Amino acid sequence: MSGETTGLKVQLLAAAIPHVVFDGWSEATLAEAAKDAGVDPAVAKELYPNAGVDLAAAFHKAGDQEMLRRIAEADMDELRFRDKIALAVRLRIEAVEDKDAVRKGSALFALPQNAGTGSKLVWGTCDAIWNALGDTSDDVNWYTKRATLSGVYGSTVLYWLGDDSPDSAATWAFLDRRIENVMQFEKLKANVRKHPVLSRLWAGPAAVLSGVKAPSKARTQDLPGTWAHQDTTE
Repeated sequence: MSGETTGLKVQLLAAAIPHVVFDGWSEATLAEAAKDAGVDPAVAKELYPNAGVDLAAAFHKAGDQEMLRRIAEADMDELRFRDKIALAVRLRIEAVEDKDAVRKGSALFALPQNAGTGSKLVWGTCDAIWNALGDTSDDVNWYTKRATLSGVYGSTVLYWLGDDSPDSAATWAFLDRRIENVMQFEKLKANVRKHPVLSRLWAGPAAVLSGVKAPSKARTQDLPGTWAHQDTTE
């Protein structure tokens, strides 16, 4: 994508946001954005062929980029890892200045025809968080980490949308509780591995899951990955 094309897309997205509160992420919003930005409507449609869905996706990805910038600037050296995760999620939410735009986007991606796109965007956010925090997992944990964080992130965003507490204090308390739930689950898994009986029951599924590999950097399909069959017989 050329610099000029990227610039036009950014320009259209910025022009669209004030209209989202009235028209949602829609064809009408794209048309008004093109008018305000002085962009030919045909060019705007070419840049955002799915109109509102593409605009909302671009808005979400811009939030991811702002989050990554804030993570890079944050001093996390003294934080526990669970606190780093919580801070990253908080930075992602705080990267958005227009709550109505997020609310309209959540409603849009809740529609059956757009649910797949919404899920990919949330997955992409959580993948960006794990990568920014230095995750090096290359097995099934690569997926479970992102799936678990997707649940935490998604539920926290929904809570935040209805939160009117000062400085969103209730949202951050909610986030802390969700992180604690995850940590309790991780402790349970660790105890299962140590248990003399349960560890044997888990051995079979663990052997199967050991063949699941994280995606190759060269692969570009959605939610990529591989599974390699491993012969466990002797």
